[in-house]
Amino acid sequence: MRVDVGPGRATLEDVQRAWLPLVEQSDQIADSITLTLLERDAAVYDQVGPDLRADVRESTRVHIRRGLEVLTGRRPAGGSSAAQVWRETGRRRAQQGVPLELVLNAYTVGARMLWEALVAHSQRKDGRGDEPVLLLAARIVWSNLDVQTAVLISAYRRESARLTRVDLQRQQSVLDALVEGRGADPEYAAEVRDALGIDPDAPVGCLVALLDGEVDAGLEPSEDRLERLGLTVRWHVRGGTYFGLVAASSRGATGAAVSPLAEDLLVDVVGPQVRARVGVCVAPDGVAGFAAAYQLATRAAETMGRGTTGAVAVSQRLPEVLLAGSPQVAPLLLRETLGPLLAQPEAQSRTLLDTLAALLRHDGSPTHAAEELYCHRNTVIYRLKQIEELTGRSLASPRDKLLLELALMARDR
Repeated sequence: MRVDVGPGRATLEDVQRAWLPLVEQSDQIADSITLTLLERDAAVYDQVGPDLRADVRESTRVHIRRGLEVLTGRRPAGGSSAAQVWRETGRRRAQQGVPLELVLNAYTVGARMLWEALVAHSQRKDGRGDEPVLLLAARIVWSNLDVQTAVLISAYRRESARLTRVDLQRQQSVLDALVEGRGADPEYAAEVRDALGIDPDAPVGCLVALLDGEVDAGLEPSEDRLERLGLTVRWHVRGGTYFGLVAASSRGATGAAVSPLAEDLLVDVVGPQVRARVGVCVAPDGVAGFAAAYQLATRAAETMGRGTTGAVAVSQRLPEVLLAGSPQVAPLLLRETLGPLLAQPEAQSRTLLDTLAALLRHDGSPTHAAEELYCHRNTVIYRLKQIEELTGRSLASPRDKLLLELALMARDR
C-alpha cells in the first residue's frame, strides 16, 4: 500500500516499521493514558469504586498491546481476537455503570496519545518527523478507532438492554412479592432496597388503575409531576390490574424539598389527567403495609362507577370500600333496608328513593330537602312518613340513618 500525502510518499510497511519501537513501551504508554483518564474524570471513577480504576489500568494495557500488534502488522485489523477485547470492554463498562460517552472519550484519548507517542519517537534531531509516515499513521489510527468504537457501542448497548430487562424483571418480581405480603418479612427488606432503591421503612403509596378497556391510562403526565415533587413511581401489571408503588426520593428534581407522601397529594396529582378509575392508599409503615394498601386502593377504585375517570383516596371512600370488600353484604343490606321501597311501582319507588337521598344529604331536614327537590316542605314530610312506615326505620335513629345511607351507596354501585 502506497499513499501520496504530499511531497513524500509512505507505504503501509513504512508505517508498520515506525510503530515497532513502541511495542516495548506499550505498558508505559497505557499507564500514561490511564493516568490522564483518571485525572480528567475522577468524579465518575470515584463514584463507581476503586475496582474500576484497576480495571481501567489493566484494560488500557491490553488495548494498547492489541492496538500495536495490529498497527505493526502482527495481527489483522478487525480480527476476532482484537474485536473480542472491544466487545468485552463494552459489556463490562455497561455492567459497571460507566456512561457510554465516557467510554468513547477514553478510546479517543487513547488513540490520540498513542499517535502522539509515535510522533515523539519519530522526531529527528531537527525536531521534524517523517511527515508522510506520520500522516498515514494518523489515518490508520483514526480509521481503526472507528471500527473499535462501532464494535464497543454495539456490545455496550446490547448489554445495557439486557441489564435493563433484568432490572425490570427484578423490580416486577419484588412488586409481586410485596402485593403478596412479603414486605412484612424483615429479611426481605434488603431485596426491596436493592431492587427498588427505597427505604423499606419509609411511607409508600399505592396507585391502582382500572383501565376499563382503555389501552392508555394517561398516567405519564402524573408521573412527571410526581418526579418534580421528589416522588418516584414504579408500575407493574398484575392479573390485568395496573398498579404503582410511590416512594419519596432524597431530593426533588428541581432541588426543592421532597413533598410529604399523603393520599390527598396523590389524588390531586393523578386525578385531573388520568383516563381510568384510580384508587389511592398510603402505607405509613412502609412496604410492610403495601399488600394491605394494594387491596384498599383496589377497593377504592372499584367504588367508582364504570366509565368514570379520576382518582379517589381510601380515606375519602371508607363506607363504599367496606361494601366493596364484602360483596355478600350489599344484597342483604338492600333487602333489609330499601327492599320495601324498591318493591313499589317504579315511579313511586324512584320518588321515595330520591326523597330519602335528599333528606340524608341535609341531615334529615325536610325544609332543605324540599328546596333541593323543588317541592313543598309538607310533601317531603308526607314522603318521609311513607318511607319510615314502609322500611320500619327512622331517620331520628343514628343506626337506622347509617344503614339507609349505606344501602343507598350499595344501590348506586
